[in-house]
Amino acid sequence: MRIRQATGADAPAIAAVHVRSWQAAYQGLVPQDYLDDLDPARRLPGWERLLAETAWPRKGVLVAEAEGNVVGFAGLTPTRDDDEDPASVAEITTIYLTPETWGRGIGKDLMNAALGALTGAGYRQATLWVLDTNVRARRFYEAAGWHGDGAIKRDATRGFPLTEVRYRRLLM
Repeated sequence: MRIRQATGADAPAIAAVHVRSWQAAYQGLVPQDYLDDLDPARRLPGWERLLAETAWPRKGVLVAEAEGNVVGFAGLTPTRDDDEDPASVAEITTIYLTPETWGRGIGKDLMNAALGALTGAGYRQATLWVLDTNVRARRFYEAAGWHGDGAIKRDATRGFPLTEVRYRRLLM
């Protein structure tokens, strides 16, 4: 397994991992018809744009590869939250793995690499948002030293309501 900075060429693989992970991780948490309708081809332009906006080390995407295939990714950026200082607070915007790699330590390695990159970029804290009902993800974050900070946001842009809670962690 290898973790590296993503390039534009990784966009199709990242889009595929993103969709597969959503379809497995959010089953029972979001409407099934939404999950069934997810398509990597529709996610691809967004990932191409995001990867073109990379400004390493402050903003970018890491990918985890196993046997030459992208099996996970983590998106890093200065915080997007209005109540935080983007000079000192980073945000992990995404961290997803293919379902068959869950529980193998790849997520932990990817998270550690993301935290190391953010620390190296000079951030003092990191945040992330997680679906309030995603118990599995919340356990993963808490085991990695993250804690809820009380912030909540509601999102209905996908046609159904989602409630997310913000997690925070000091960087060292």
